[in-house]
Amino acid sequence: MAVDVQSIKKSEEKPKHTLHISKRKLLRRVMPLITILVLIGGWQWLFSLALYPEFIIPGPLQVWEAFVEGMQNGTLVRHSWVTLSEMLLGLAYGVSIGAVLGYAIAHNDLLEDLLSPIIVAFQATPVVAYAPLLIIWFRDGITGKVITTAIIVFFPTLMNVIVGIRSVPQTLHDLMRVLKASPFQIFLKLEIPAAMPVLLTGLKTSVTLAVIGAVVGEFVNASAGLGHLVLIARSQYNTPLVFVAVFTMTALALSLYFSVSLLERWLLAWQQRAR
Repeated sequence: MAVDVQSIKKSEEKPKHTLHISKRKLLRRVMPLITILVLIGGWQWLFSLALYPEFIIPGPLQVWEAFVEGMQNGTLVRHSWVTLSEMLLGLAYGVSIGAVLGYAIAHNDLLEDLLSPIIVAFQATPVVAYAPLLIIWFRDGITGKVITTAIIVFFPTLMNVIVGIRSVPQTLHDLMRVLKASPFQIFLKLEIPAAMPVLLTGLKTSVTLAVIGAVVGEFVNASAGLGHLVLIARSQYNTPLVFVAVFTMTALALSLYFSVSLLERWLLAWQQRAR
């Protein structure tokens, strides 16, 4: 009975290759945790040197105690909810307007020539310059912070939509027209799937910028929110609480970012299957 040596070799190599991939995936998942532990260790080492007073650089334990206290008395949850609400509302408005206007500009060169100078000039102005005006116009309510957030996430969404729509090959457009597809069918079955990777990249950028818009508005004038909590903690020289507020802002931004990443993995699963 003849023995197929090649088949035996392939069957021996496949588990090794699979094991190598599993180890690599495991390492990629563990590396962020290792990085965080190394940073905390370096932070504790710097604190133990006592180069600066505790009210300037507190230790990880002091920050953790401030976090636990903020969670127990409800202060951190209340301020986090206010900032998260501003972020989500501003993100919804900014992304929606940026996507609609970006799609219109991508298909109309005249509209691009007309609006580009205004959009670029507006984007070139730092958000801290016009945030006080928005707060004055809309008082100290949530509206001014939402508009500030919407403005700051508007531009990356706009640009990524324009790039994504214009990156669709003209040959595919011609093919859809030959098949007598309607404009809505071209939009739904061609432009959105083809531009989806670029659009989701723009959304990732927008969600990380949303926290900046909300906090900048809170720095100018607010009665609640993580930015307001930072101002209170700073005035009281409560540096551990400042660290807690900053870390909470980071956690909110990362949570939204990874949510978009999961959405991207789900929406672009067909690309992985096609490879």
